[in-house]
Amino acid sequence: MRYDLAVWEGDRPADDKTAGKVFSDLYDRYLDGEVKEPPVEHITAYVAALLGRWRDITADEDETSPWSVGPLIDGASGPLVYFGLAWDRAEEASTYAAAVAESMGLMCFDVQQDRLRP
Repeated sequence: MRYDLAVWEGDRPADDKTAGKVFSDLYDRYLDGEVKEPPVEHITAYVAALLGRWRDITADEDETSPWSVGPLIDGASGPLVYFGLAWDRAEEASTYAAAVAESMGLMCFDVQQDRLRP
């Protein structure tokens, strides 16, 4: 079981319902389409910040990484990154991921709860 987050560059949606629509539109355009775009600079920096705290699961010999998929950057396209966390590490890692997103002016969306974080 995993816990999913989406982080994107853009204006803050007015409410959670609008954020869900923005997420769906971004996902359809950047991740579900036939062509992935390189991630924008802010998303690349965000992923690097996450990997500065915990290694990518593909390079985690000690099995301490909270990421459920890797390389983490593979979930990024254009202004969006979508990634999963191991369920047993989700609380700590999602709190950190949301705080980093906020500090960088990015939106963090909790896919399970269909709401913006924090």
